[in-house]
Amino acid sequence: MQTILNSVKERMDKAIVSYEEELKHVRTGRATAALLDGIEVDYYGSATPVNQVASISVSEGKTLVIKPFDRSLLKELEAAINKADLGIAPQNDGTVIRLTVPSLTEERRKEMTKVVAKKGEEAKVAIRNIRRDGNDAVKKNKELPEDVQKDGQEKIQKLTDDYIKKIDVIGAEKDKEIMSI
Repeated sequence: MQTILNSVKERMDKAIVSYEEELKHVRTGRATAALLDGIEVDYYGSATPVNQVASISVSEGKTLVIKPFDRSLLKELEAAINKADLGIAPQNDGTVIRLTVPSLTEERRKEMTKVVAKKGEEAKVAIRNIRRDGNDAVKKNKELPEDVQKDGQEKIQKLTDDYIKKIDVIGAEKDKEIMSI
């Protein structure tokens, strides 16, 4: 019984981590190095993440400064950023690339909160699917007495409720971050 609960808890933890990772890519109008996550540049024939070939810093809260360790990479970095379609034009001054993150309009902020809500609902569905799998595992374990099975299902439901609350809290924090100017 405990192994089923541990498995359910572990899978729910992974769902939360996945949700938080997805939210990092939602633009808030502030510059953050997470905007460049997932962007790779061709470095000596292999696709390498930007953060491994350049230092990334934030200046003045709205500008990302990308300084490659090897200056010959500037053109490739600029091309990779353009190809990623971030909606931000990179400015190359010969030594660094600057990305100035524009402020979000009120309409765009509301759209972003809808994106956060959609991702939150997807995470909740994942949690509920994990609950269903856990309950099925408890029901299939015929060695367990009926009262232990019922107790296990109640514990799984309590875990589900706790994780759904966590998703709501994380989503509310992201909404607050998006709506603040």
